[in-house]
Amino acid sequence: MTHATRVFNIACAAAGIVALSPVFALIAFAIKCDDGGPVFYLQSRIGKHFKPFRLVKFRSMTIGADQSGLLTAPSDCRITRCGRWLRRYKLDELPQLWNVLKGEMQLVGSRPEVENYVSQFRDQYSVLLTEPPGITDPASLAYRREEVMFAPGQLEDQYVATILPGKLRLSLEYHRRRCLSSDLEILVRTVLSFAL
Repeated sequence: MTHATRVFNIACAAAGIVALSPVFALIAFAIKCDDGGPVFYLQSRIGKHFKPFRLVKFRSMTIGADQSGLLTAPSDCRITRCGRWLRRYKLDELPQLWNVLKGEMQLVGSRPEVENYVSQFRDQYSVLLTEPPGITDPASLAYRREEVMFAPGQLEDQYVATILPGKLRLSLEYHRRRCLSSDLEILVRTVLSFAL
C-alpha cells in the first residue's frame, strides 16, 4: 500500500466515522432495544503478514452464536431481528472503518478471514496479505449474498470447497491489477450496492 493510498484510507475512514456517527448511534440503540446485549462483536482475523487483529462489527447474531459455527445459512435462527436488517444492507460492517483508521485494514482489499481458513489457503493468502485486508473488493461484491449460495447442511465443507476458492480467485485477480482509480470504482459500486 503506497503512502498516498494510506493517507486516502485514513482520510476516508475518519470522515466516514464522523459523518456516520448519528447512524452508528441509531444502530447501537436498535441493537440494545432488540435483545439488550453488546452492541459490537469482536473477532480475531488474520491481517497483513499473517498478523492477527480484532475485527469489529455491529453485533447481528445472538450472544455466543459463534460457538455453534462461524458460517450462516439462509434463515439462520441465530441472527437477531435487528441483525437481519443490518446484514441486508451490510451496515454491520461499518465499524470496520475503525480498523481502517488503525491501519489494520484498508477500504479496498481481500476480506480478512479467520485463522482456520487462512491456514488452508496459505499460498493464496501469502500473496494477498502483503497488504492489509479490506472492507470490500470484487469478491465481496460478487458474493454479497453469500448465505443464499449454501445448500442445506455441511456449510463448512461447501465454503472450503467452493465459495472461499471462488472468492480468492477474484481477490487475486484484482490484487494483481489494482490501482487507485480501480479502488475508487469498487468503492462506488459497493456504496451503490447498499440500495439493492
